[in-house]
Amino acid sequence: MTSFERRRLDMVERQLVARGVRDERVLDAMSRVPRECFVCANLAGSAYIDAPLPIDDGQTISQPYIVALMIEALALTPDDRVLEVGTGSGYAAAVLGEIAGSVFTVERHAHLAAQASDCLARLGYGHVRVRHGDGTRGWPEHAPFDAILVSAGGPHVPPALLDQLAIGGRLVIPIDTPPSGQDLRLIRRTGEQEYDGRSLGPVRFVPLVERRAPE
Repeated sequence: MTSFERRRLDMVERQLVARGVRDERVLDAMSRVPRECFVCANLAGSAYIDAPLPIDDGQTISQPYIVALMIEALALTPDDRVLEVGTGSGYAAAVLGEIAGSVFTVERHAHLAAQASDCLARLGYGHVRVRHGDGTRGWPEHAPFDAILVSAGGPHVPPALLDQLAIGGRLVIPIDTPPSGQDLRLIRRTGEQEYDGRSLGPVRFVPLVERRAPE
């Protein structure tokens, strides 16, 4: 077992299981995905610390526990079609790809989208597709989605994401709570125009920004 593999297993036990993450599919996925491959080379030694880390373009790779919390809340199955908004490094997309049948992930920074696509392909996640674009518009060509994960925070849920969620589908998103906080919400679509939701607790994510330039 390599040093990184030992750190990964220790992260799962100390940061996830100890905090109440119970979904074996999520725990197994996070014990397999090499987080060190999704951070800058000079930060690889810190890949499994209990904190977010900076990546290019002023973005971050989320704290492992937050990734696990969000994905556990989606209650994924192997047949699910998943949309992620905010690819970042591609780490959460890889974890999603360990569980779900197909993953579509959208990143507004072209450089990050290209990096994540290359990394995911190199690691064998051929069923994870990366697109450079405005994540607030979703990916309508592949809707409806059984689950949507939004890795950035804004004042409300973008209407396009609600529209692209299948009936019975689950959406996890940070919502701004003025003056300075964010609340992580789990939203389920229960009918054509019916949704219910609950709070998963306070979080802090980078802003969810709509790209206004033509794609």
